[in-house]
Amino acid sequence: MNRRDIPNLLTVLRVFLTVPVIWALLQREFSWALLLFGVAGVSDGLDGYLAKRYGWESRLGSLLDPLADKALLVSSFLALGWLDLIPVWLVVLVILRDLVIVAGALVYHFQVEHLEAAPSPLSKLNTVTQILLVLAVVCAAGPLSLPEFVVETLIWATLVTTLASGASYVWIWSRKALDQGWLH
Repeated sequence: MNRRDIPNLLTVLRVFLTVPVIWALLQREFSWALLLFGVAGVSDGLDGYLAKRYGWESRLGSLLDPLADKALLVSSFLALGWLDLIPVWLVVLVILRDLVIVAGALVYHFQVEHLEAAPSPLSKLNTVTQILLVLAVVCAAGPLSLPEFVVETLIWATLVTTLASGASYVWIWSRKALDQGWLH
């Protein structure tokens, strides 16, 4: 092991943090869940900073990082939906969007051309909105009283950004496939 491995180790730590975050949520230990979610967020920022700052970027890291993020976010959505803290229809929509993106990326990669997947600005906005929703819901359920409109606004913002970002990927990859002559 050398220093170049630190970002990937932090990412693996974030994957492992998913289990205690979800356990804390399901036990309604919202303060603990918030703390652990925060640690995961700091590790995400730190691994990205170290990778870019010192040139420690790797192919493994570029695959692990978004998987770690998705594992934590999707698991959090599932747990919060299970607890009836966010609408089940939104949980289904968030998961469906991710499945459509992954399926589309795989089809594009294997049927059209090699795909270097990078998140779009709209997708990054969707991720931020999802994170803010999870944080607001966990705060409101536990350590911090938030006005109801904050969570409601974030639910609707997550709906809009989820639909828009999913549709944008479908549109962009469909156009690229047409340009490559794959779709007739």
